[in-house]
Amino acid sequence: MASPDRYHILSVDVEDYFQVEAFADYVRVDSWDSWPSRVERNTRRVLELFARYDAKATFFFVGWVAERFPSLVREVRAQGHEVACHSYWHQCIYKLTPEQFKADTERAIVVIEQAAGTAVKGYRAPSWSITRQSLWAPEILKELGFVYDSSVFPVHHDLYGLPGAKRFPYQHSFRDGSVLPEYPPTTVKIAGATLPAAGGGYLRLMPLSFTDWAFRQVESAGERVVVYFHPWEVDPEQPRIAARLKSRFRHYTNLKQMEHRVTHLLQTYKFKPFRDLIEEGSQEDQVAIAS
Repeated sequence: MASPDRYHILSVDVEDYFQVEAFADYVRVDSWDSWPSRVERNTRRVLELFARYDAKATFFFVGWVAERFPSLVREVRAQGHEVACHSYWHQCIYKLTPEQFKADTERAIVVIEQAAGTAVKGYRAPSWSITRQSLWAPEILKELGFVYDSSVFPVHHDLYGLPGAKRFPYQHSFRDGSVLPEYPPTTVKIAGATLPAAGGGYLRLMPLSFTDWAFRQVESAGERVVVYFHPWEVDPEQPRIAARLKSRFRHYTNLKQMEHRVTHLLQTYKFKPFRDLIEEGSQEDQVAIAS
């Protein structure tokens, strides 16, 4: 049973089903407008689930989505959730130059903030794409005014991952003495290996008993689980894209089970957005300075 005074972090990466990296070779970004969008209905379904269990989350919006559906961004904020940034074009950072990454992120900031009516403080890279090839990215995020990042997945994976990175929150340090807090998605240690847990495809593919075990392991370490998923994951009726078998397996497996699994987490654990964690840290720093 979850501890009543322990909360975890809940996050949603707001992108449409055709924008995922697994389908990037089959769906060109210049064709996105021709695909039937389902992001509004799916995100509203997620909002209904969260409202039912009084859970607040951070919604990382793709700028393309925010620009076309600004009322959805406002609806998320009006319901008390945090609005944050998930790039504009949902392209892996390691495929971009620093200049391209900065331009993409600046464009995303503008459209998300215009829609939300408030500053965005958090960033999450598309497909966890801050890797060894893009370690320059956090400094650009700091330069652009972000207060925290949640992009570094300390695992081995064919599309992303930074093996050996810290599993729990830490700070990126820069030459000018500034820092940027990093909040990695949840992993567990099994036989010396670092394995992902409690988010996205791993929440869909692994048994709920494994997810609950992962929560217990993280809680026993005195840390918080970072849960993430996408609105398209609660939409088993979404159109099918004729991609290669591995991509289809990753994207479509257990979509019919996802809403049940998210509901289980909401019933069992207490969640807050990254915003609350950041604000608590700032308050603790103020107390420490005052004392």
